Parts: sequence; structure tokens; C-alpha cells
Amino acid sequence: MAEGDEILPRDAKIVKSLLKSMGVEDYEPRVIHQFLELWYRYAVDVLSDAQVYSEHAGKTTVDCDDIKLAIQSKVNFSFSQPPPREVLLELARNRNKMPLPKSIAASGIPLPPEHETLISPNYQLSIPKKQSSQAMEETEEDEESGDPNTSQEPKTDLPQQTLQRVSFPLAKRPK
Repeated sequence: MAEGDEILPRDAKIVKSLLKSMGVEDYEPRVIHQFLELWYRYAVDVLSDAQVYSEHAGKTTVDCDDIKLAIQSKVNFSFSQPPPREVLLELARNRNKMPLPKSIAASGIPLPPEHETLISPNYQLSIPKKQSSQAMEETEEDEESGDPNTSQEPKTDLPQQTLQRVSFPLAKRPK
């Protein structure tokens, strides 16, 4: 035995030998304690259920049949059985009756439609409108005239530079 095995309780030694028999050599020491806790909780649950079944049957003591019934109810509650092989074969036959979709013979990697992708643009840009050439000439003439009164006042007759909003809406994806 190893050095630390002498101080381990009997149940911990059993868990350790079970792990070793399953080929588990490297594990944390807490694993043994977690298995012991699970083991004790399971035993307490089964025994308490067996006691309830025994009381329901009108018996004063718990016997082997009560424990078997408690274990069976625990197994039925905790684990589900797979469907019979015949049912699985029938499902496979029905599924295999449907032909596979035709593949598109195109070069490269087949991609999903654009509306189903997450990389479609979802942003807005502000693009300034360009001034017409006539408005640009008027602006240059006003600046060259050098009239002192016009330079002090804000110019209201010039067209203001407005921004044009361009948006790219996201396509809605069917769910």
C-alpha cells in the first residue's frame, strides 16, 4: 500500500481501489471525498425510500424487497432507457427516404445567402453634399469683393452645406 493509505477510512480505500481498477491513476485527493459524498447521499436516499415503502406496506422493519423497490424507483427516476431497436430502425428508414438536397456545382466554398449572414453592413455614413459649381463661383466672388460690411455679417444667401444620410438596413432573418 502507499504511504497515505493507512490513515484513510475503509470506504475511501474502496473508492481508491475502484478508481485504480478503472485505470485512473492521476486524480486530485478531493475526488475521493466527492465520490464518498455521492455514495453516502445515494445510500441514505435509497434507505429512506425503502423505509417509506415498508411503512406504506404496514411492516415494522425494512426488508430486501423494500430496498430492491427503492433502488428500482431510483434507477427509473434517474436514468431513462433508450428506445427499442425496432423503433430506431423505423425512424432511420423514414429519415433516409427523404433525398439529400442537390448540391450547387460552383467553384469555391458554398456560402449561405446574404440575408442569413452576420457580416452584412449595419452602419450609417454621413456624406456631405457637394455644392454646385455656380454656388462655388458666387462664394469665391463674394470673398474677392472685399466689402467690409459683408465680411462682418453672416452670409444668409449662400446655401448651407448639408449632410446626406445614407443607411444600410439589416435584413431580417427568419427564425
